[in-house]
Parts: sequence; structure tokens; C-alpha cells
Amino acid sequence: MTIALYLAHLNPVTHAHVEIITELQDLADSVKVMPVVFRSGEREINSKSFPFDYSTRKKMLESVFGNSISITDDYAFEAPFKKYLPPLVRSRSWRLKRQILHGVKGEYFSYTGDRAEGYMLKIYGLHPRVGQRKQISATSVKEKLFDSALNGGQEWKSDVPKKVAEIINESWGVVEKYAGIKDLTTRVAGMKFPKEGWSE
Repeated sequence: MTIALYLAHLNPVTHAHVEIITELQDLADSVKVMPVVFRSGEREINSKSFPFDYSTRKKMLESVFGNSISITDDYAFEAPFKKYLPPLVRSRSWRLKRQILHGVKGEYFSYTGDRAEGYMLKIYGLHPRVGQRKQISATSVKEKLFDSALNGGQEWKSDVPKKVAEIINESWGVVEKYAGIKDLTTRVAGMKFPKEGWSE
């Protein structure tokens, strides 16, 4: 049995994510999707780069795939996030690998469309397959969402599945909350982290 591990922001879920997961379903016997989560204690940390919380993103995925995929919060970083780096040296990085592989038995591989992230996955021994970046990115969709909240327009709706668009509309207060503020994000080793929780 081969398991595909898909670790991604999924913030929000786009047509590109759906395409990737569908392709992984064809390549593996099962697919475990892990939206990245940042926590400080019991509280999830969100920001302009990571506006939708885990439960909302899980709902987005379930609206498209139902129970045909496994969705978990095993790809979770606990503050202070800087203690995960550098990989191999920090014990937290190995704990993260154990979390990611929780419940995984048999052969597995991970997927990413980002070369830098693929390098990190290789360091962790997660057997990455690096695919080509899709035309639609979650970052561009977020920009359209924030522009819509500030200036109107619905261009973003063509980039996400219909049911995901409905969930975003239900959570529109989240979009409005982050639309007009600065993005407080730290990028290290090809990965993004919220500045809140980086060194607390």
C-alpha cells in the first residue's frame, strides 16, 4: 500500500490544489492531506498569509473530496517556531517528522510543487516528488480576496471550487479582518512562518 503525503498551506483551497490531490489519488492507494498549522499552546496562530484556520480549510477539503482522502493536523508547528531550524539538528524537527508520519504504514512519498520545500522534505527523509507549479496559486487567490474585500469584485471565485467559494463567503469576516493590514510573515529556508510565535 502506497500513501501520498500532501503538506501544504491550502489557504484557501484552490482548483490547483484539487488538481494535485486528484493526481495523487491516481498515483497512490490513499492520500493524507495535511494543511499546515501554527500554534501557541492551544491557540492557532493566523495571519494575512494564513488567514483561514485549520477547521475551515478541512471543511473546504471535505466539501470537494468527502471522505475519499485523510485530512489531519499532523503538520503542526508549536511556538517558538525558530526551534525547528536548522533541520536535522533540532529535536523539534524530528518530532515534526514523527507527527507527519503518524498513522502511515507501508510505502509513502510526499509531494510539493516548490523546489526549496522539496529540499526540506528530502532532508527529513519524506521521499519527496517535486511537481510543476500550477498556474493558480493560493497567494494570488488571497490577493484577489483581499482586493475584493477592499474594492469589491468577485474575480477570485473562478479560482476555487464552488463549494469552497461558499465556505469563503461564510467566513468573509476573516477576509475583511486581514485585507487592510500588513502581512507579518517570516520566510526561512524556503518556508513561511507567522512572525507571531517565531521567537516567543
